Amino acid sequence: QLPTAGAVSPDPVSTVARKTRLPSPADSRLSTTQNASNAANVTIKNIANENTPLEAIASKADETIHSGTGRYAYIKMRPMSLYESGESNGKVSLADLFDGKPFETQTNDLTIDDITYLTCRGGWPWATLISKEVALDQAFDYVDSVVNKDIQRVDGVKRSPERAKLLLRSYARNISQQVPLSTIRKDMLANDSSTLDEDTVTDYIKALKKLFVIEDLEAWNPNLRSKAAIRTTDTRHFVDPSIGTASLGLGPKDLINDLKSFGFFFEDMVVRDLRVYAEALDGKLYHYRDSTGLECDTVLHRRNGSYALIEVKLGGKDLIDEGAANMLKLSKSIDTDRMPAPSFMAVIIGVGQYAYQREDG
Repeated sequence: QLPTAGAVSPDPVSTVARKTRLPSPADSRLSTTQNASNAANVTIKNIANENTPLEAIASKADETIHSGTGRYAYIKMRPMSLYESGESNGKVSLADLFDGKPFETQTNDLTIDDITYLTCRGGWPWATLISKEVALDQAFDYVDSVVNKDIQRVDGVKRSPERAKLLLRSYARNISQQVPLSTIRKDMLANDSSTLDEDTVTDYIKALKKLFVIEDLEAWNPNLRSKAAIRTTDTRHFVDPSIGTASLGLGPKDLINDLKSFGFFFEDMVVRDLRVYAEALDGKLYHYRDSTGLECDTVLHRRNGSYALIEVKLGGKDLIDEGAANMLKLSKSIDTDRMPAPSFMAVIIGVGQYAYQREDG
C-alpha cells in the first residue's frame, strides 16, 4: 500500500529530467531565416570530438527536408509530477520495486486537504511557484484559452467554443471511466442541438489530443489462462486533473464535499504522475478490464517485458482490500508460461499515513 502519488517516485535519484540530459544553449546552435515564406531545411549533425548531444543547424535550402530519423529523439513534455514539484517525498522507488528490493514502512505527511488542492492546482510549473489562491486560477485560464483560441488554431478548422466546453465538461464527468463516445455524445446533447453526431465528437477529441489536453489510457492485452474477453474501450483521462476540475468550475472544497467525484479526479492525478514515472523507466501505462468485470486501474508495462499492477483508491480499508483482491485475481489468471508474473502489485491511496507491504504481497 502506497499513500498518495506523492509518496512515489520513479527512482529517488532519477526523474525524467535527470535521466535525459537536455542540451543547454552551449550544446546547440540554431540559426533561423527571417523569410518565413521559404522553408528551412533542418540538418542534424554530430558535434565532432565533443561530449555533447547533437547540434541543430537550420538554413535556407532547396533540398528535401531531412526527417532526422535515427539522429534525434522526441521527448514528451508533461505537467510536473508531485515528485518534480516538491510535494512528494519520493521515499518509495518504483525502480526498486521492479528490482524486488524491499522497503521499510514509510510515512506520508500530505492530508486530504493537500491532495484536493494539488488536484485542482495541477502540475503547471508556474502554478507551483506562486501563492495558492493565484495558482488555482492557472487551470481556469488554460481551459479558457483552449476553448476560445487553441481549439481552432490547432489545425485551422473552425470549431465552436461552446461545444468544446461541453466536451471538456462531459470528459470531466466521466473521468477515469471506460465510457464509449456514444455516452459522451448523449451527455453533450443535453445542452447541445440534436445535430451533434459521433463524428463531430471524434473531431473535437482529436483536436484536444493534438493540443495535449486529453490523453486516454489504452487497454492492456495480456496472455490469459481464462477465455474472458478483454474490454478495449479507453479510460478517459486529462493530461492534468486540474483541466477537469476547472472545466466543471470545481475547487478543493467542492472535492471535499463530493468524495465520489474526488476519487475519480484523484485517479486522474495518479495516472498523470505514473505516466511521468513510466517513461522514466522505459515503460507505458495501460488499464485492464475484461468481460467478467475484473479490472485493474493501471498497468505499468516496461520495454523489457516486466510490468506492475497498480490500483488507485481514495482510501478506506474496504476499498484497499478490494483493490488488492482484484490484482491478486488478475495475477493468477495470467498465463505465466507465455509472459512473466507481475514484478509487484500496489494500491496507491489518497488518504493514509503509511506505505507498507501487505501480508498477501
